Amino acid sequence: MTLIKTEPTPMNPGSTLIQHLLSPNRYPHPVTAVRLIETHISWVLLTGDFAYKIKKPVNFGFLDFSTLELRRQYCHEELRLNRRLAEDWYLGVVAITGSLEQPRIEGTGEAIEYAVKMRQFPTGLTLKDRVKSGQVDRAEIDQITDLLADFHAHIAKAEADSPYGGSPCIRHWFEENFAHLRLRLKDERQREQIRTIEDWGQAEWQLKAGLMEDRKGAGCVRECHGDMHLGNMTSIDGQIILFDCIEFNPMLRWIDVVSEVAFLIIDLLHFNLDALAYRFLNRYLQHTGDYQGVALLRYYLVYRALVLAKVSLLRSEQQLDPACLEQNLAEYRVYANLAERFTQPSKPMLLITHGFSGSGKSYHAGQLAERIGAVQLRSDIERKRLYGFGAEQGTGSATGGGIYSAEATQLTYDRLAAEAKTVLEAGFSVIVDATFLKTAQRGQFRQLASACGVPFRILDFQAADSVLMQRILQRQHQDASEATLAVLQRQQQIAEALRPEEQTHAITIDSENDQAIAWAFSQLA
Repeated sequence: MTLIKTEPTPMNPGSTLIQHLLSPNRYPHPVTAVRLIETHISWVLLTGDFAYKIKKPVNFGFLDFSTLELRRQYCHEELRLNRRLAEDWYLGVVAITGSLEQPRIEGTGEAIEYAVKMRQFPTGLTLKDRVKSGQVDRAEIDQITDLLADFHAHIAKAEADSPYGGSPCIRHWFEENFAHLRLRLKDERQREQIRTIEDWGQAEWQLKAGLMEDRKGAGCVRECHGDMHLGNMTSIDGQIILFDCIEFNPMLRWIDVVSEVAFLIIDLLHFNLDALAYRFLNRYLQHTGDYQGVALLRYYLVYRALVLAKVSLLRSEQQLDPACLEQNLAEYRVYANLAERFTQPSKPMLLITHGFSGSGKSYHAGQLAERIGAVQLRSDIERKRLYGFGAEQGTGSATGGGIYSAEATQLTYDRLAAEAKTVLEAGFSVIVDATFLKTAQRGQFRQLASACGVPFRILDFQAADSVLMQRILQRQHQDASEATLAVLQRQQQIAEALRPEEQTHAITIDSENDQAIAWAFSQLA
């Protein structure tokens, strides 16, 4: 999270030390020039090959770097946390010795300060920098998602008796934003907007507090990154690197994994990258199966937007340049509107696919989910998860047997229905991606839509037999689907055509047409 100074900072003797560390001869390696980057809680000295991050002697209550020993401890904590994701870049904690006027990095004698030593990242290559010039693509979002899902799978889980991640703690950090906002907002319309969001937050917390506790008990509160936004990501030689975890307050990193997911979604939405935001969400959910977490997603999206709105207002107080002031106020409005957006009643819909293997269901459903802001539930993945297999792991099941038996198939559709219900009740549209070759299967989801009070549509995918066969042969062993030509033949034998009453809900999609998604989108608009 970006932190803003809210009280005078004791700049001396720190500023004296930093001034002298700008001299190239203070370092144990050749340095031509030193460049300083200053944040509200640290100084970062860039020397070319290495960067040195020094913590400011500040105490903001939720952050205390006021003593040398505390700064040393938090330097080591920063090293520990960031090595989980960027081990090759975080090199160690080094002492600064000598005097304020004659300091030495990694010198001899008693330490007067400490720094985290890192390999220096290339400048201007954070994903935030690159997003502004339209350079972040789907492949990078996929790489981020894979990294984050794997990271979340392996990090420490909060103990049941720990102070972290319980519903009162979550409520505290949500409501902490409003005191700052009320103090600084003068426009009555903006104050009313914040009051409305605050009322929604209180009501939503009352509804979801039990689920928050259940998720902590289930191990969903973990020692996360804590500051998962595009400014803390870079791409070097085609590899995404996540850095700058929150080290100064464990309450802000021991969080529900869905809260961390929400941070990046809000960042992408802020840059009007809605399709990439939903691509990230869907890929993450397909990795983890954490569809229960979607029930809390709106709450965390509002929370993350409020935090960034608060930061924008606090920044504006420090601006003397009118243009910079207006930019920060404009940022506030964007984030406040994003927070409000997710408090509003939504109009979700339930869509199911229909078609044989190879008809383009999964690919086009994924593209459509990004375009309309929906969750895509893939039967190929959820079936395997139900029986303990990874998405791309072979199951050795015979055609119509193993995890593809009639009983296993019904259990799979029941699982998909339960997950779809969770997503719909959370206020998000859902596309259930399965063959839906049987009338009863389609009827089950039509009834679900009716029970949830949402529109129901059938995406009926069509392609020539030769195209179906070609696609199946091309993707074998490269996708969650285990369909073969024998599977296709069996599907064609057992399929039950859409009935007249189903046709009224159907959108026929020619998946051989390059404009298939645009056509489907136009029919849903």
